[in-house]
Amino acid sequence: MAVKNQVQLITYPDSLGGDLKTLHNVLETHFRNIFKGGVHILPPFPSSRDRGFAPLTYLEIEPKFGTWDDIQRIGEKHDILLDLMVNHISAKSPYFQDFLKKGRKSEYADMFITVDKIWPDGNPPPEQVEKIFLRRADPFSDFTIEETGEVEKVWTTFGKVTPSEQIDLDINSEIFRQLLADLLINFSKNKVKIIRLDAVGYVIKKPGTTCFFLEPEIYQFLDWITEMAKSLNIELVPEVHANYTTQFELSKRGHWIYDFILPYMVLDALIAKTSIRLCSYLKKRPYKQFTMLDCHDGVPVKPDLNDLYKSEDAKRLVKICLERGANLSLIFSPKHRDPDGFDVHQIRGTYYSMLDSDNDAYLAARAIQFFAPGIPQVYYVGLLAGENDVEGVKKSGEGREINRHNFSMDEIDKAVNKKVVQRLLKLIRFRNDYPAFSGDFKVVDSKQNEVSLSWMKEGKSCTLKIALENYQSVIEYVDDRGKAVRYLV
Repeated sequence: MAVKNQVQLITYPDSLGGDLKTLHNVLETHFRNIFKGGVHILPPFPSSRDRGFAPLTYLEIEPKFGTWDDIQRIGEKHDILLDLMVNHISAKSPYFQDFLKKGRKSEYADMFITVDKIWPDGNPPPEQVEKIFLRRADPFSDFTIEETGEVEKVWTTFGKVTPSEQIDLDINSEIFRQLLADLLINFSKNKVKIIRLDAVGYVIKKPGTTCFFLEPEIYQFLDWITEMAKSLNIELVPEVHANYTTQFELSKRGHWIYDFILPYMVLDALIAKTSIRLCSYLKKRPYKQFTMLDCHDGVPVKPDLNDLYKSEDAKRLVKICLERGANLSLIFSPKHRDPDGFDVHQIRGTYYSMLDSDNDAYLAARAIQFFAPGIPQVYYVGLLAGENDVEGVKKSGEGREINRHNFSMDEIDKAVNKKVVQRLLKLIRFRNDYPAFSGDFKVVDSKQNEVSLSWMKEGKSCTLKIALENYQSVIEYVDDRGKAVRYLV
């Protein structure tokens, strides 16, 4: 199976109308033939926390969202992309619940990482814990075993409560590897074509290291699971937030990657009105990528852009986004902050709001994304040019809710009729259907207050020209009759 070089949608199962059946109807009613590249449905599985990212099981669909039949129905016209949180599973999962009851006697005990697997005496030295790329104050959680009363300390990379709801999994255990095989088989049966390996960078644990994307073990695991997936006609996309050189190395090894650099670079170009950094990046980045501007988390900064920005420029950009209503996710580990203290992990807000709800700036951003080599993904809030959901943040206390608004059918109907959304849909159709996008790409030399990108294939060519001073975007292309056409985005 080849990933289609066309635009994909990213959405939660309940964010466009309320459930999977309504999502199918919305796609058929408002976006027929728009998302020819597929639909990434964020975790639709039963989950105890983190809006689906603490799954109890992957073998079922959360009943309030629908069933596997609903997934298959959407999959009749769209390649389906789902997440596999390969690093962790919910503490409420049947596997961990069995462990909580029986302890080491549980048939699933070896699925989990008790600290004695890494440190035989069960006591991680503080100086080694400090080296870990932390996502919470303590990467371990204590649990009391029901039958014995013993306390087991297990690895829990993620989670906002103590003990954590997200329990790390041991990729070296035979029982977990068998579970992974069973899950991939089930995905294949349900016509899932692409799987994102969420948080895969955290799966290797070794004493005295960062426990993040450790080589060569990470590549050995990726090779193993990729071979299995390909035998089932499934493509894998490792999701790794790390220095861009790590992404480039993954690409060299033939893996799909995510372009987590592009969202910041596009914001920087449009807000600072200079294309120097953006064009320099576009000239050296790999082609085999999924591109995005917005997602369910935020615009990545650290560690993804380490060595690609000047601290004063990043601080200025962050300040402007904050003034426009954004909030921040910060780097937790002090050792992984910049020497001057800069510690922004992600800028959270809708991309439309970060660009001050300027329609031309927003369309310029999407045009750059669509012209950059890769498979473009459009997040559902960005699709509808949604603005910051400040009330959602206040109500939940979760900063990420700023860009996770659930749209009712009335809100969808109104949003689709906005001029900016209609212009975006026209741009998506062009990106989907114009044949030169499978040809040769070039960053055209231009002034620093302009962006010029082009594609060419077998007599067909298209060039995007953006004036950063006023965000006017023009596409010049050759149509089917060989005539030159000028398209104002």
